[in-house]
Amino acid sequence: MHNILISKQLEMKNIKKIGILHGMEETFPAAFVSRVNEIVKKESLPLMAEHVLVDKVEQGVPTDYAVIIDRISQDVPFYRAYLKNAAACGTAVINNPFWWSADEKFFNNVLATQIGVPVPKTVLLPSRERPADTTERSFKNLKFPLSWDTIFERIGFPAYMKPHSGGGWKSVYKVENMEDFFNKYAETEQLVMLLQEEIQFTEYFRCYCLGGKRVHIMPYEPRNPHHLRYVSNAGPATKKLLETVEKYVLALNHVLGYDFNTVEFAVRDGIPYAIDFCNPAPDADIHSVGQENFDWIVENASRMAIERAMNHKDGQDNLTWGTYIKNAAIGSSVNVGTQAKKEPAAVTKAATPKAAPAKKEVAPVVEKKATAKPVKEVKEVKAAPAIKETPVKADDLKIIEGIGPKIAEILIAAGIATFAELAKTKATKVKEILEAAGSRYKMHDPTSWPKQADLAAKGKMDELKKLQDELNGGK
Repeated sequence: MHNILISKQLEMKNIKKIGILHGMEETFPAAFVSRVNEIVKKESLPLMAEHVLVDKVEQGVPTDYAVIIDRISQDVPFYRAYLKNAAACGTAVINNPFWWSADEKFFNNVLATQIGVPVPKTVLLPSRERPADTTERSFKNLKFPLSWDTIFERIGFPAYMKPHSGGGWKSVYKVENMEDFFNKYAETEQLVMLLQEEIQFTEYFRCYCLGGKRVHIMPYEPRNPHHLRYVSNAGPATKKLLETVEKYVLALNHVLGYDFNTVEFAVRDGIPYAIDFCNPAPDADIHSVGQENFDWIVENASRMAIERAMNHKDGQDNLTWGTYIKNAAIGSSVNVGTQAKKEPAAVTKAATPKAAPAKKEVAPVVEKKATAKPVKEVKEVKAAPAIKETPVKADDLKIIEGIGPKIAEILIAAGIATFAELAKTKATKVKEILEAAGSRYKMHDPTSWPKQADLAAKGKMDELKKLQDELNGGK
């Protein structure tokens, strides 16, 4: 009997634990733990799942968990500190608590502009009231009043105002005009806010992305009550649109480094604009997302956690770091496109559910599972060799919306050094040049570049600015 107990203890010692840390949430955590344990039992894996139990937290002392799914630390600072200690000691925390602490929505938008994902025009606003323990002297470097006219001209009305950090549709305002803006801005107290153009959409999607490769695209109606937002009257989306949405979902999550996130897109004139993509603890309750979406989330979150546990290495950093951090660590350029990892992306399109009773029914779209072609991992592209000296002076191609320093180098190396030369080069030829330069440049769309260059070459800078105000990322 004693030998049997010793054998059991040794067996348990070799079993790695997967935990989920959560608060009031009920349906997803319970289903996740149950499904992980079903899979590991069926496949005889040396793993187990449970709800995390936190007791004494001592600096530098590892937890019992190989993997922890974090669903609550954004609201509980004690848990965030616990998870950072766990991560530093080798636990694979999902999502990375260090990046989650540093990230916020305005910076998300900044990165999106750098990698060519369309986002609404957005301006950062200081808090209406001064932060605690500050005085007027704390803001010597802040212009007062702000250039409100230029801000309103850039964003337009109606617009949306929302906190630069946080989520859950808290303190989100729709503003109709200047007077309405200032009235609602006065209510925001010490919140740093964003003012963002309204995207009047014809289609809207909320997309789950798990493990940087599992994508689930769900029709979504943000104007509905919370429990009816996954009920949509939208018909089947085109294959091209869904492929673009998938590409953008992967690009955003790879650059941010999130393992568990949702991205929302509002589609205007066929272009999906990323509206909200900083959701590291997204809604997964069965009563709001619906049974079909809930089943997908549970299954794929379980598979992701099992993969991470099986690949876990004791005493090492087991976190996911986005390409923004990775590139910065090696001194690589920020404004480069990100691509999918080597693993093929498992993408599904959620069935379009029947509409609410008050709306006209739409036939459901059958779920489609497709495996995207693997795309090579991002590698640093060496700067293009400088062209030979020429009597023709190169123009500053970075004036063209969508062209950054690296792309300017690539175009100059290809013999396109002036606005006039770019103006007479077909967009398809420019696209070929970008693709030849490396996989990171494939997502850039040069369609508008020749037209922009033509205006610049003719000195029509006012017309160029007007055109660029209508564009996003050079498209």
